[in-house]
Amino acid sequence: MRFMMLMIPKGYESAKPGAMPDPKAVAAMMKYNEDLQKAGVLIALDGLHPPSMGARVSFKGGKPKVTDGPFAEAKEVLGGYWMIQVKSKAEALEWASRAPMLDGDVIEVRQVQEFADFPPETQEKLGGFKEMQNTTKK
Repeated sequence: MRFMMLMIPKGYESAKPGAMPDPKAVAAMMKYNEDLQKAGVLIALDGLHPPSMGARVSFKGGKPKVTDGPFAEAKEVLGGYWMIQVKSKAEALEWASRAPMLDGDVIEVRQVQEFADFPPETQEKLGGFKEMQNTTKK
């Protein structure tokens, strides 16, 4: 089972452009990342720049509207993610519980929808979905 662990750092919604984490926090996180890797459960991970450097594309009436960050209404924003492959939700939660997070931070754990999760009539509509999932960067 694949799970995405979404990091939601407290206060990141108001971080200035170019804000970077404390080097000590980075060192602790790298130790955690290495533990995930050594256990053979890590598929991918990335940190994200603050929302003040991002943009949102919203849709109303079928038309896209681009809004540059920061986003005044944002209360929680993503700071990064891990994609892991484990045997159960309980194992994913165990890994999330080990992360060196700060007081008030949150990790949301979400199972990834696999092709086999969909009923046959939906699988037919997915066409090349399996091949898209297995696309790698070159």
